[in-house]
Amino acid sequence: MAGCTSPAAPAASPSRTDLKATTARPTAATPALPPRVTVSRLRTADGSLVTVATFRGSVRYELHDGSQDPGPAYAALVRAGPAVAGAERRRLLAAFNGGFLMRSRAGGYEQEGHVFRALRHGLASLVIDRSGQARIGAWHDGVPVTGEAVYSVRQNLWLLVAGGRPTAQAARWGRWGGTIGHAEYVARSALGQDAAGDLIYAASMFTTPQDLAVALARSGAQTAMELDINPEWVQLAVARSPGGPLGAAIPGQVRPADQYLTGWTRDFITVLAGPAG
Repeated sequence: MAGCTSPAAPAASPSRTDLKATTARPTAATPALPPRVTVSRLRTADGSLVTVATFRGSVRYELHDGSQDPGPAYAALVRAGPAVAGAERRRLLAAFNGGFLMRSRAGGYEQEGHVFRALRHGLASLVIDRSGQARIGAWHDGVPVTGEAVYSVRQNLWLLVAGGRPTAQAARWGRWGGTIGHAEYVARSALGQDAAGDLIYAASMFTTPQDLAVALARSGAQTAMELDINPEWVQLAVARSPGGPLGAAIPGQVRPADQYLTGWTRDFITVLAGPAG
């Protein structure tokens, strides 16, 4: 796809809307902090409004199979399917979209120990271990770490942020997936991780990969990857407390807040309250 020259990283000024107060991640010697989601919004220099959700405290993650993609061929192999229900619903703090369709060949996919599509060296990867802890990095170049009990992996293209800075690739918007009308500014989402190990989701209904990279870096992400794009697929649902009513967190989001409860066609990730394990 056609690319463009790399612009200077745009500045962003925060306008914060906190669901709960932000606290640093505890050390091993301190009690686990209660689970929380902090939602803020950044306006980038080019006018994009980027929603940033940081997941803190005692949380764990689960990758879900969608009803159409990866799809029913794998449904019998995994527990986490197209809808959130039961005990998972009672612990649900947030849920957000996964990556590109499997047929796009933007990377591999492993869920609950079953490899649906082969994982590829060097691609950006969300790795969830058997305890529900998650990390982001390039496959076999940062993740998985030695001895890690890998449970699920979602890959999608290359790293968007590395070493706390947007990558050179981030400015080449044409490399980050096919958009409606081949437009530069469309709905996009991404996922990063900060130095404390907390995951950070960023999305907007009208933005560029560079904007997401800048917003994540300014929010403390040391590494990040792009997730899905285009308005049908970008969605974030957030509860103020575990198991509480969900709200759609991205201004202009197409899908309703309860989409992950009624069932969804694509893979997605849930954020659950409770200790890992």
